[in-house]
Amino acid sequence: MKRLLIPLLVLLTLPSVVHSSHLNKNRELTITSESTRESIELAKYLKNNGVVKYSAYWCPNCLNQSELFGKQAYKELNIVECARDGINSQTQLCIDKKIKGFPTWEINGKLILGVLSLKELSKLTGFKN
Repeated sequence: MKRLLIPLLVLLTLPSVVHSSHLNKNRELTITSESTRESIELAKYLKNNGVVKYSAYWCPNCLNQSELFGKQAYKELNIVECARDGINSQTQLCIDKKIKGFPTWEINGKLILGVLSLKELSKLTGFKN
């Protein structure tokens, strides 16, 4: 019993070295890449044409997808946060839409699961650069 208690006490007294967005209460994606003119134009086009990205702040694929756009273009997208504890969460909408994974794109009423290249999104939506 003593052998278990001492390591536990040591662990509890050490400063936390774990850094995660969840523990720091940052419940939204943080995009670091810069956008191109083309990615901004595509993002605006997607938003104006009713394309929706269903996402969760903790999802690595959602982050990868968003980094393809860059931080400026990301702000232009119509994004629905599905995580219950995410900022501006719309969990019930995600449940109603039967979102099974992230990211999921809704294009012309069709749900498409997975990371899509900007070229694929352009083709699927008819965006002409």
